[in-house]
Amino acid sequence: MKLSNHVVAALLVVSVSVLSAGCATQKKDSKAVPGAVIGSLVGAGLGAVIGHQSGETGAGAAIGAAVGGAGGYVIGNEQDKAEMAAENDQSSQQARQALETANTVVINVHNSNGSITPVTLRRDGNEWVGPKGERYLQIPSEDQLRPVYGF
Repeated sequence: MKLSNHVVAALLVVSVSVLSAGCATQKKDSKAVPGAVIGSLVGAGLGAVIGHQSGETGAGAAIGAAVGGAGGYVIGNEQDKAEMAAENDQSSQQARQALETANTVVINVHNSNGSITPVTLRRDGNEWVGPKGERYLQIPSEDQLRPVYGF
């Protein structure tokens, strides 16, 4: 069956439109839409070459556009998923850092010579743990820390 140039052009436009509409819910910088468009164009070119050999250039281009567009969409969508996984990992790391910061306090111990010794305490359950492993039921005062860390 021989397709007219108008039918082939309409099939190409419909193929690209359907793939692009299917991508409408993708995030703004998605790779799925460009992948679908590029895949459609490459598929159309290859399909036209293959179709030309059998006398069906238009049909080959239309089928190639549809298949290439779908493949490009899938590849672009997988790249989006990989990027989102990396973003989620970075968010998790930031959340862990924020939690660690919330469970840490620094008490400055003023020494007799005017210097300052910073003492970092870390929350462990309901207790605060000092750098030497000592435990406190509440955040200790500078005076409580001076015998251990000051001079």
